[in-house]
Amino acid sequence: MTDTSADIRLVVLDMAGTTVADGGLVERAFAVAAAELGVREGTAEHAGHLAYVRATMGESKISVFRHLFGDEERARRANTAFEKAYGELVDGGLIAPVPGARETIEELLVGGRTVVLTTGFARITQDAILAALGWRDLVPLTLCPADAGGRGRPYPDMVLEAFLRTRAAEDVRQVAVVGDTAYDVLSGVRAGAGLVAGVRTGAHGDEEFRAAGAGHVLDSVAGLPALLTGAR
Repeated sequence: MTDTSADIRLVVLDMAGTTVADGGLVERAFAVAAAELGVREGTAEHAGHLAYVRATMGESKISVFRHLFGDEERARRANTAFEKAYGELVDGGLIAPVPGARETIEELLVGGRTVVLTTGFARITQDAILAALGWRDLVPLTLCPADAGGRGRPYPDMVLEAFLRTRAAEDVRQVAVVGDTAYDVLSGVRAGAGLVAGVRTGAHGDEEFRAAGAGHVLDSVAGLPALLTGAR
């Protein structure tokens, strides 16, 4: 992949684990969703499901539940329970920005780059997170899978939707994609982004990032401006 960091005009950033620290709330909300479908903590079935949830962090949550629970009705029941539980945890003040994340976003914007925040959550949950952090007006565009036709990561749809909607870049090689999961990385690679980076503040680590095709691995999103200016 060609690294065009000096000419990056659009930066697509993941939320939970990348710019937002949620302290493992996904797993806590999953436990509620699993219980809704009769899968109890401490069972082998629950352990297997949780392992899959961890492995697929970054993917659209409804897609995860479709895989785990089969038919659409059960998947939607699980997803509704998950979103409700996660929203209640967010409302309880259990999330915070990753250190330096807001400052990073503001620095990118001041530098003339366009920033889009993406998530694998439903819009109602994404909006709850943005409201809790006071980020509703931080960036010009936020996207969830439904905004891109329903397909979340590892598909490239949200990255390409950001490219099309913002018109901030002339070429996908002028797009940077940054996230904490292999699925974030893979979505960037599949979109043809010029710079794809993993960050060590969330679900996955260097091995998963490199296997998915990351060109860079950062300790956190706070290291992105230096990377884009060639100072790193």
